Amino acid sequence: MREIFYWTNEHMPVLNYYKKQAQKEKFLKNKKIGVVLHLEKKTAMLVQALIEAGANVYCASCNPLTTDNKAAQYVKSLGAKVYAKEFETEKEYYEYLNEIAKKDLDAIIDDGADLIQLLHEKDYFDNKVYGACEETTTGILRAKKLESQNKLRFPVIAVNNAHSKRMFDNVYGTGESALLGFLNATNLTLSGKNVAVFGYGHCGKGLAKKLKGLGAKVFVVEVNHKDSFGYHGIHKALEAYFEGYFVIDSIEACRNADLIITATGNTKVVSKKHFDAMKSGVILANAGHFNVEIDLEFLERNSSSKKEITESITEYVYKNKKIYVLAHGRLVNLAKPHGQGHAIEIMDLSFSIQFLSLIYLIKNNQSLKNKVIPVPEEIDVNVAKKFLELHDCKIEELTEEQKDYLNF
Repeated sequence: MREIFYWTNEHMPVLNYYKKQAQKEKFLKNKKIGVVLHLEKKTAMLVQALIEAGANVYCASCNPLTTDNKAAQYVKSLGAKVYAKEFETEKEYYEYLNEIAKKDLDAIIDDGADLIQLLHEKDYFDNKVYGACEETTTGILRAKKLESQNKLRFPVIAVNNAHSKRMFDNVYGTGESALLGFLNATNLTLSGKNVAVFGYGHCGKGLAKKLKGLGAKVFVVEVNHKDSFGYHGIHKALEAYFEGYFVIDSIEACRNADLIITATGNTKVVSKKHFDAMKSGVILANAGHFNVEIDLEFLERNSSSKKEITESITEYVYKNKKIYVLAHGRLVNLAKPHGQGHAIEIMDLSFSIQFLSLIYLIKNNQSLKNKVIPVPEEIDVNVAKKFLELHDCKIEELTEEQKDYLNF
């Protein structure tokens, strides 16, 4: 089985570099780490790094449809305790999370904050939890809500907000993997299609860029609202316009679209008024973390028929129109059987930040407050620098005169 993961491991040199450092430092030795991520091949490499650095690891998936059984079996063979399987039900998903929540964990790596939320709701843990590293925008928003209510009981590092994660994982990772998920699930072309991208944040920007490169006609839908990063929808719409996309309202987008992809992190961005406007044969896909962006409950209740075309395609007949939903409205880039997730090199960056942030939590647990905190700049910069170095890239240094001129 191990040969299956050789290719992935070979293309994650940054994580392997930091793993060797951690083996010498022994900060993770005998620490109980809960890992709730999409349990696939790149995640298996992160779990392997944690185990080889001395940690005891408990794994579950952060989404019912994103476990790769081969990855689960592989990390189990390394000694990890695994509570996940392919195509688990939503009930099983929460049962598995509960199992991990009971393990008296020292620290957590989460994606979407389901485990963080569960720990706070059920109060499973004592005060020795060092903290959590959170992978996504969605999860960070949930942690910040706990913080604003004075309920957050341990520090949470906002891994998603690191430049080396957000600028590359979200743009290039989601941009490529979501479209690969579509192509693999449908065996259709993107070239020539009208594609509406709901949300022009970092993920939506990556989607639009890749769609344009593949020959699609791209429509962008944005809202008049400032996001959690301080970017206003008006400015994002302006950027989309100058990138050459059609910036239109959601109803007009639905009238024209052959494919609609949501990437907002918000709920019911595609709802009744949008279903009413869609043409027959439209395909809906979601690239946001939770399956809430498309109002599937409404579609279920109000469709005259529903048919599973494949494991990845569901056909709804709504007002005599055929509407196709990919991956049951869950992450199209990761949902089995067609999703493979982000490219290996992208996850080498993201998981290296996760790995180092986890060590930072454990090393500095006495001084950190129960807040959502940024990834230390040193970690963020060093991971990017190490990636460039290991890929034979070189950058210049400022001269003393230039530093003086810039007042550094």
